[in-house]
Amino acid sequence: MVAIYDQTRRLAARLPNFKQLAGIIAGWMPKGLYARALIIIITPIVLLESIIAFIFMERHWEAVTRRLSSATAGEIAAIIDFYKNYTADDDYRALIDMARKRLSLSVQVLPQGELPAVHPKPFFDLLDRTLTRELADRIEYPFWVDTIGRSRHVEIRVKLEDAILRVVARRSQTYASNSHIFLLWMVGSSLVLLTVAILFLRNQIRPILRLAEAADCFGKGRPAPEDFRPRGAREVRQAAYAFMEMRDRIEKHVEQRTVMLAGVSHDLRTILTRFRLQLAMFDNTPEAEALRSDVDEMQAMLSDYMAFAKGAGGEEAVQTDVRALLEEVRNEARHHDRTIVLKFRRRKRPRVPVRRHAFKRAIQNLVNNAARFAQTIEITVTPDRRWLRIDVDDDGPGIPPSEREEVFRPFYRLDVARNQDSRNTGLGLSIARDIARSHGGDIWLEESPLGGLRAVVRVPL
Repeated sequence: MVAIYDQTRRLAARLPNFKQLAGIIAGWMPKGLYARALIIIITPIVLLESIIAFIFMERHWEAVTRRLSSATAGEIAAIIDFYKNYTADDDYRALIDMARKRLSLSVQVLPQGELPAVHPKPFFDLLDRTLTRELADRIEYPFWVDTIGRSRHVEIRVKLEDAILRVVARRSQTYASNSHIFLLWMVGSSLVLLTVAILFLRNQIRPILRLAEAADCFGKGRPAPEDFRPRGAREVRQAAYAFMEMRDRIEKHVEQRTVMLAGVSHDLRTILTRFRLQLAMFDNTPEAEALRSDVDEMQAMLSDYMAFAKGAGGEEAVQTDVRALLEEVRNEARHHDRTIVLKFRRRKRPRVPVRRHAFKRAIQNLVNNAARFAQTIEITVTPDRRWLRIDVDDDGPGIPPSEREEVFRPFYRLDVARNQDSRNTGLGLSIARDIARSHGGDIWLEESPLGGLRAVVRVPL
């Protein structure tokens, strides 16, 4: 029992190695569905062909080659016996003619001498090995075999007592020469089957890719491709119909929420307008000024609530010049009396498909948030191959790292860390992140090189 326990522990200790190997193999495997499906199709075909080729070579080709080599060796042995009993004095003309006509062998009787040097044999040469073995079994004399040449013949020399018998035979007489035809047919048919499979597989994968493209466009707030419609296999069509129904439900939900809040906003604004008219009739007393300030604050809060609930609304995404948009944001933020600097890491004017007004509002919220607590603001634009990154840096007091994710929650206020005298609804960062994520991007906070806070906006190009 102790030995079994120790062996089990050693086996368990080796398991991480297998896991690492599996991880390495998984890392080398393709990640796409099309490539994986091709592997699923190609692997069984290649494995089946390999098994068939092995069985054919092992059973059929080798057996036929052995029989042909055995027949050729027997014929050479018969020619040797005939030579030993030959009595006519005609330079073995009858023997040579008989071998040529009856056995299809070219025979020459050469003067006595030494056999040629043995050439290096090719590795795993089945013909040389089989023919040599059959000749050794049937002929008791030294012999030399040449199967390496590129000609279609095989030369065999047998050293007799008084001469050297040279026999030349066709390669087709000594081994199964038509085996390559079988292999060519097998490989050719497999290529045809693979081509048909690849074409059908591509047609099956294309609807999945179109569905993924439509879902990606919807996630980035862009319209779906015009030619998108459910197609392909039944399961793919069901997934496409489910996606379209989900998209419609989300759009209807956003529309209903926007309409409801628009109605509430209209009613509340009517009441606020009445308050303003009534306050206009009052004298400029401290109490009246406090009420006017409360009405202004309620008006700002109501606008923020509407912006947060509405999100991007029904605005369509268009190609937008980011430089021009940021210059508008800088010009409109001059009333804060802050230093705002624009920096572009590329000379080319970046253009990105966004909902222009919504995206501008997100950047404005970040700039206004920075202007509320800092004196210097730097906006840096860095486009790359896939993403557009906008960094909004300030030299304000910053936000503790533990609170940087919490400030994106709706109605969350961090006035203690920034400025207690500043009034805000706690929706600015929530609105900005909601807009960025509706474009397929995101917003997060970091420590700024200016000493304050950095807000990073990233959206796909």
